[in-house]
Amino acid sequence: MRVILFGYQTWGHRTLQALLNSPHEVALVVTHPRSDHAYEQMWDDSVADLARANGIPTILKQRPDDELADEVKRADADIIVATNWRTWLPPEIYDTPRLGTLNLHDSLLPSYAGFSPLVWALINGEPEVGVTAHLMDAELDAGDIVLQRSVPVGPTDTTADLFHRTLELFGPLTVDGLALVESGRRDFVPQDRTRASFFHKRSIEDSRIDWNWPAEDLERFVRALCDPYPNAFTTYRGQRLRIIEAGVSRGCYGGTPGRVFIREDDGIVIVAGADARRGRNHGLLVKRVRTEDDTDHAAVDFFQTMGGYLGERGA
Repeated sequence: MRVILFGYQTWGHRTLQALLNSPHEVALVVTHPRSDHAYEQMWDDSVADLARANGIPTILKQRPDDELADEVKRADADIIVATNWRTWLPPEIYDTPRLGTLNLHDSLLPSYAGFSPLVWALINGEPEVGVTAHLMDAELDAGDIVLQRSVPVGPTDTTADLFHRTLELFGPLTVDGLALVESGRRDFVPQDRTRASFFHKRSIEDSRIDWNWPAEDLERFVRALCDPYPNAFTTYRGQRLRIIEAGVSRGCYGGTPGRVFIREDDGIVIVAGADARRGRNHGLLVKRVRTEDDTDHAAVDFFQTMGGYLGERGA
């Protein structure tokens, strides 16, 4: 089949490579210009560079317009494949090819539609994540499911681990999904909208630690915001402090959320949980922090004295 790829960053790069290794012909590639947004500067293998190296006509667009719609028509493709395309595609684009548009999304739809699904899924303690190939329609990430594959989430996994694991699914899922669409099948699975969830694009504020969360949730929060993602952060004595490594304390500690309390093993316990006053909660065992000058410190070295608070309470 003649294929147009709408793709961006490493997800799009891996999808394009799979298409180049398949029997399909890539007639046109459309990708976004590079961005200064923190979440778009990681995993940023260039789709444009790969396309041009293989002699494929390439268009850079921030969002679709009439000119792009005309280029899609001229390409006379059988289908569009969209991977990590960051803006809404209108029907005059996604419906132009005779077989429509196959979109690849890195969640197990209908859950975690929208942005940064792996980060949100890990924060929420999901037991598995995955990738969905679905037919695009007017509602973002809501079309009929063609194919879906999952991977388990381990107890120490970070979002970087899940990224690499799900990235391996994109190429095979693209090629296998195209085969199903090309076969003439139309009995694809409608999404159950009662199970749908849609997440906004993350910003720096979404990485701020809320010490009212239980320690178990905060430990996942730190893992979800591992390098190279914007790290989980708090404030301490007027300075931003990133939490790079943490666990859940063995003991239960009472008091006020955010209190720098006591050393335990190789870390410092921070009181956590909205009901911490009852003394029945585990704390967040902070093991490694990063200061504003990008220097990493063992928590037991950084917190020279106990007492004071992390977060808006200041010192």
